[in-house]
Amino acid sequence: MRPLTEEETRVMFEKIAKYIGENLQLLVDRPDGTYCFRLHNDRVYYVSEKILKLAANISGDKLVSLGTCFGKFTKTHKFRLHITALDYLAPYAKYKVWIKPGAEQSFLYGNHVLKSGLGRITENTSQYQGVVVYSMADIPLIQVNVMITSPGRGTWLAP
Repeated sequence: MRPLTEEETRVMFEKIAKYIGENLQLLVDRPDGTYCFRLHNDRVYYVSEKILKLAANISGDKLVSLGTCFGKFTKTHKFRLHITALDYLAPYAKYKVWIKPGAEQSFLYGNHVLKSGLGRITENTSQYQGVVVYSMADIPLIQVNVMITSPGRGTWLAP
């Protein structure tokens, strides 16, 4: 387990900033303690410094995971967010989309959402913007990039 390099930190923060914007600082400096990001087996973990100090006694080859997995770096050094990061990103999301109950199940099975399946959408959401998708009961479902097509063809969310 090691700290992220400058390049890895930049790539990861750019990806997270697509979803939460300037609220990125709130992830690191939390009222319940200081948290940090650590890399282990190409996966980025979000862990408190208290737990990090306790884990220093465990050798790296025996350590499976630590904290919450935020995502992983691909072989081409791109960063992909995991669904486990959703609980930390959802409260700070800049752009949100709410899906009607009829379209929710279809979306969770991997299908697109038509404009008729949208309940609400945050104003000024641009095309290819990172959004957090909510059910109408304000339960975060997933984070995606929204793709808005021409007005006659509707709005699509790609899972």
